[in-house]
Amino acid sequence: MIEIFSTESKATPFCVERALNMAETTFAQRATVGDRPRQKRSATMSMIEPARASWIRPGVVVHDPYVTVDRLLSDFAAELRQRGFQVRGYARDAATADGVPLSIDLASGARFVEEPGAALAHLRRAIDENADFLAIGRFSACTEATQQAGLSIGAGVARGLPMLTAIAGQAIHQCHSYVRQEGSMIAPDRRSLWQWWGSDRLYHDLGLGVAEDEAAQIVCGPRWIMVEGPHGVGLAYLPRHPRDLDPRLPALRRQSLRSLAKLALSWDPLEAALGVAAINAHYNRFDLDGEAGNGVRRFRKSPGPVVVIGAFPGVDSILPDCAIIETDPRPGEYPIAAMESLLPGCGGAIVNSSALINRSLLRILRLSRNRPLALIGPSTPLTARLHDYGVAVLGGFVARDAGGLAMAIKAGAMPKDFGKFGRYIHLRQE
Repeated sequence: MIEIFSTESKATPFCVERALNMAETTFAQRATVGDRPRQKRSATMSMIEPARASWIRPGVVVHDPYVTVDRLLSDFAAELRQRGFQVRGYARDAATADGVPLSIDLASGARFVEEPGAALAHLRRAIDENADFLAIGRFSACTEATQQAGLSIGAGVARGLPMLTAIAGQAIHQCHSYVRQEGSMIAPDRRSLWQWWGSDRLYHDLGLGVAEDEAAQIVCGPRWIMVEGPHGVGLAYLPRHPRDLDPRLPALRRQSLRSLAKLALSWDPLEAALGVAAINAHYNRFDLDGEAGNGVRRFRKSPGPVVVIGAFPGVDSILPDCAIIETDPRPGEYPIAAMESLLPGCGGAIVNSSALINRSLLRILRLSRNRPLALIGPSTPLTARLHDYGVAVLGGFVARDAGGLAMAIKAGAMPKDFGKFGRYIHLRQE
């Protein structure tokens, strides 16, 4: 089923809007990684194969024939490259050489005159080097390259490679013939590109930003885990008792924060919690500035009902008319299954940061697309990287006294006790 990503329909040029309206508008709901069946475990803890992002269908930016979008593609590729993703491909540049249009290599920034076979060479390079992203600006060159390589869309060797190209609105029939039911049509704006990129790559994105710093200490309590780095402390909620993790701590303490952060992709909930704590040890720096509080009060004037996933103390007084979703709902609350009904039409969503650990955040972001969403709690990474995935407000914890916090964690302290050793702040998307 063809997906359409558009966030600014009123600003979309007429021919593009008309082309987008020609396509099927129903979104296919893809299964989230958290819905996979539980794997059998041995008595001793073992590494489970890390979760990998679901494959992303080819994306085609549909634009007005009198407006070029090569700069949009180049800027998006540059953002991904700056975050650490492996970017390949090329797009047309504004410059010329002796009247001949130049193209820009999205990996190196070098400008060149496009020769026959250039698109095929970039496609093969992206596959061989297991790139995270490929863009071929000209639609005709993109289709020719995939045909020459003998690749079918959404299957075979190229499966899993996010591939972006562009086409003018009046040629939309060519797009349908090319992608058939396996692609996405995208409005020509930055936000739509990020929606196409998808929340499945959120964890990888967070890990790419973590430095190869030494982990000063890892502390496990009955409910929370703490990782201390040279510049900050990270916390994460433990979904179960860490008895299986304790024997591995001496070896884990010898790993860098970046290595530990990769565990956030693990299927094992304890490893995932450790990975999130390592991520937070990098981003939630001692000197990080932010506005006081968790940011929930910003949702008091939401235009529609606010959905709270994972209740927290005082939520009823701050948001008296909110709809609370819990795994074990009390009278007046909703079960997890209600997310499918409540989130798409909500005025805003407030999500407990434990959703980052149990991987339900990906599903929540898909269901609440284009709605203001806050991720709050001590497990929240305080980084602007999350804004582009749909998290408008980030409410988390910044430690001040690492030693005191470590002792409290070991003693079984709860989030209300953490304030003695640091401060709760929030960041919001401008």
